[in-house]
Amino acid sequence: MNTVVWVIVAVLVTVFLTWAYSTAQRLDRLHVRVDRARNSLEAALDRRAAVVAVAHPSVAPAARRAEEAGLVPGDFASRIERERDLGARLAEVGASESAEMADADARVMLALRFYNDAVADTRAVRLQPLVRILRLGGTARLPEFFEFADS
Repeated sequence: MNTVVWVIVAVLVTVFLTWAYSTAQRLDRLHVRVDRARNSLEAALDRRAAVVAVAHPSVAPAARRAEEAGLVPGDFASRIERERDLGARLAEVGASESAEMADADARVMLALRFYNDAVADTRAVRLQPLVRILRLGGTARLPEFFEFADS
């Protein structure tokens, strides 16, 4: 009887440790996915700013300011503000939609969707009570969504 209890305890501990290890690995992969998606989003936003600067020289300074504001984790506010400013200036100018601009906008929207999906998946795992208690997310920041009204 005593041996059976020890075997059951050993199996339960092994199952728990396996779950914790696989969850930590999954979180690591999810964080890598978020980083890659953020880099793709930044590249798409920078490309769109470059297209705007070429297509509408009067808006080039706003496009350059938007491009200079990097997409740093934890500080999306400055980039969002500059993207909104760029959108407002484009609306003032009455910018016509060229094929390159439409392509750049589509790439931004796709990159934004991929990034926010990666963030949602990561947050869903990171915010589980047992994952938080055991700190399986390590020292990585909890990723935040990137939302801005695109005109």
